[in-house]
Amino acid sequence: MSFYDAVVPAYLQMLNSLTGLLTKAEAHCEAKKIQPEVLLGSRLYPDMLPLSKQVQLVSDFAAKGCARLTHSEVPSMPDTEKTFGELKQRLAKTIDYVKSFKPAQFDGADAKDVTFPAGPDRSITMTGQQFLSSFSFPNLYFHAATAHGILRHNGVEIGKRDFLGVS
Repeated sequence: MSFYDAVVPAYLQMLNSLTGLLTKAEAHCEAKKIQPEVLLGSRLYPDMLPLSKQVQLVSDFAAKGCARLTHSEVPSMPDTEKTFGELKQRLAKTIDYVKSFKPAQFDGADAKDVTFPAGPDRSITMTGQQFLSSFSFPNLYFHAATAHGILRHNGVEIGKRDFLGVS
């Protein structure tokens, strides 16, 4: 398996499944007469980030992961989305960005160093494989699972198949 095949499909799976989750959440709000901003601002616990930020972070980890692994310019997307539609547009833009990478760009990326910020005054360097398995994927899945948990906790009828994007 190429490193591209280990990276890009996994990012795309989560971006696409999150798009489906947001579509179901939006329909849930309409059916139950819930203001969308209430659900978008929901958290699993008061000190956790809200749904909208969880979605933005999934987008960031996929886009920035591809960029860092291929030593491409890291994209910047301001976190301005306030509606389901805007969040789905962000995910669509991220999907297009991730799809723009070619397999050859990932050749040898598993062994090349990746340096990334770890706070305002610190950076970490690890190999591409370590970056992917110890940082990028865990963060991507954490924020995607948290978004799923927020939606399920708030009554949106979703399950594991929706999270996996196979429903």
